[in-house]
Order: sequence, then structure tokens, then C-alpha cells
Amino acid sequence: MKHQTPQQAGPASTKGLHIISLEKRFGQRVLWSQLSVSIRPSEMVAITGPSGSGKSTLLNCIGLLEEPSAGSIEVDGKTITHMGAHRSRLFRRNRLGYLFQDYALIDEANIEDNLTVAMQATQRSKRKHLIGQALERVGLEGRQKEPIYQLSGGEQQRVALARLLVKKPNIILADEPTGALDSANAQMVIDSLRAMAKTGGHCPHRHPRRQHCTSLR
Repeated sequence: MKHQTPQQAGPASTKGLHIISLEKRFGQRVLWSQLSVSIRPSEMVAITGPSGSGKSTLLNCIGLLEEPSAGSIEVDGKTITHMGAHRSRLFRRNRLGYLFQDYALIDEANIEDNLTVAMQATQRSKRKHLIGQALERVGLEGRQKEPIYQLSGGEQQRVALARLLVKKPNIILADEPTGALDSANAQMVIDSLRAMAKTGGHCPHRHPRRQHCTSLR
């Protein structure tokens, strides 16, 4: 995977997500090396490339699910690579949001319970109100008690978007979030991610609709 930098990584500004000389190897195979890019607050960035080029692996490194072989990742001036297990869990809980093609919902639970899982850092007294607001924004108003397994694919992705809305993460990682959706639901996902990015988040994607993004290639 080759790369372009929306903003060259460097010390000029610590705000944002900074990938610095990152490398990932599996044995003798090098997925990518000397990968450097800075993503500013409010930017939405597409990660593109052929199958097997390491797009999902890069998202996993940013999400602290995999460690890079070399280099570092910084968020707002603080290095997040090689953090211990406890600090990594806190970072994922408090700063990161995920949006995946398979939705990553709890099928046997209802919509409200799925959103509550993402609200561990939110006061209990505020949760029901925030859930109601989020579901209204994604077109699922009043459907808190419906089980996930009864929803269509488009509705499940709307629940996943509502989960991001209630969590309000600083960084959203989206791995082919529109791959299984029809054009109307796909556009809704992209529009929602764009709106969340405008509030100051960072939103790296794998294969979104690239015309809405600054592309990494």
C-alpha cells in the first residue's frame, strides 16, 4: 500500500492523529514501511489499495488491536503505540469508535442494550435521553426494545451509527462500512460519518466513497 499524506507528519501541530514511519511485517513479508501521515481533527480519510495490502491491518494498529513492527502512532501529541493492556483498554473505551461491515452488534440483545454497551463512561441518568436522540438522528426513533436479529442490514448499520453517536469518540475507524448496503443506506452512512467528523473527530476509512475523503493510496 502506497501512501499520500493529507498533511505531512511533523512537529508543527500536535493536534490530530499522527502516523510516523510505521511498518508492519509478517515474517519476511512487509505490508508497508515508512508510512507517515497526519490526520487533522474534522478530516475524513480513505485508505485504498488492492486486497492484501494491509488496509485492515493499519486500522487495527490505530485501534491498538495489533502492534506495528516499527514506528509510532500519536494522538494529540501522546504516543499510543506499545501502551500496556490497561491503558489500551481505556483508550479504546474513551477515544475510539468502530464501524464495520458486519456491524459488530449483539444479535440477541435489543437496540437499547447494544447502545448502552458503548456508554460505560456516560452517567446512567443521561443514557436513555442520549439513546433516544441518537436513534432519532438515524431514523430509528422509538425502536429501543427491538432485538437486533429482527432488523435488516441497513437498520443494523443505523444502530451501529447510533452507537457512535452516543459514545462520541475522537477517532472513528470504519472498515468497509458501506460494503453490504444499498445506495441509500450507504449514502446515509457516509453523510453521518461526515457530520461526526465535522464535530472534530478523525475518521480513517477502508474503502468508503472516496469522493468524500482525502485519500491514502
